[in-house]
Amino acid sequence: MGRPKALLDYQGETFLSRSARLFQPFCDPVIVVLPPSGLECPAGVICTVNPAPERGMLTSLQCGLGALPDSARFVFFTPVDLPAVAPQTVSALREAAGKAPAIIPRYSGRRGHPVLILRELVTEFLELRPPATGRDVIERHAAEIRYVDVDDPGIVTDIDEPADYARLTGTAL
Repeated sequence: MGRPKALLDYQGETFLSRSARLFQPFCDPVIVVLPPSGLECPAGVICTVNPAPERGMLTSLQCGLGALPDSARFVFFTPVDLPAVAPQTVSALREAAGKAPAIIPRYSGRRGHPVLILRELVTEFLELRPPATGRDVIERHAAEIRYVDVDDPGIVTDIDEPADYARLTGTAL
């Protein structure tokens, strides 16, 4: 992308700030995993650093899960490059919490983020070793997953390339 995706602007906020704000009404605490490059931690959240982000998304997920307080009953997780998720989607997933070990939004038949998991799955994620991915835990529980159909293309709008960002914002990097 040429610069950290977390610092890209979407509707007057960085992707990182927007993501933190999106989850604050539903999660206490909100935990953000940062690279060692020293991005600023958004106000009102707990930040932890992934010392080896080049090893993949699993290491970031595990850093965040490792920072969970014992009181957490469920966990939302999402990459920072999905800035257009609607608050109504997070609310719908939160309302479904406790009804399955994993709750995943679906838009037009496509699975997306954020994913909500019960605390009971955290250990399984923490025990994974590369080349495993978080998807391996989700697939292990495929028969128990609850899907929540949403009218929110933001759950599948990954911003991976400059062209993706241009489509999202109508501007180039």
